[in-house]
Amino acid sequence: QVQLVESGGGLVQPGGSLRLSCAASGSIFSINAMGWYRQAPGQQRDVVARIISGGSTTYADSVKGRFTISRDNAKNTVYLQMNSLKPEDTAVYYCNADLKPTPGPYNYLYWGEGTQVTVSS
Repeated sequence: QVQLVESGGGLVQPGGSLRLSCAASGSIFSINAMGWYRQAPGQQRDVVARIISGGSTTYADSVKGRFTISRDNAKNTVYLQMNSLKPEDTAVYYCNADLKPTPGPYNYLYWGEGTQVTVSS
């Protein structure tokens, strides 16, 4: 059983910062990639940022230059540093991990429960 637990969400004023964390635990053999997605009310879930095992990162255009994704492989934890937050960043933020729970050819995708980020004055 694999669990992803997010933390760090909350209410912040425009221009402020938040740091999200997501820790993966349980039966984990290896992690290929971890990422952050977000979903605003009435909208689809979209990718925010991803980081693969080698350290390469990708970002949605809307967050480039403001958000930074990083990963602590020893702790199976991914972070999202969010700066210069805007009201349009308001959403539930979800963590996911593409991993092998046991040795073998197949990877599986796991999701966290989500953490609310609200940017408002």
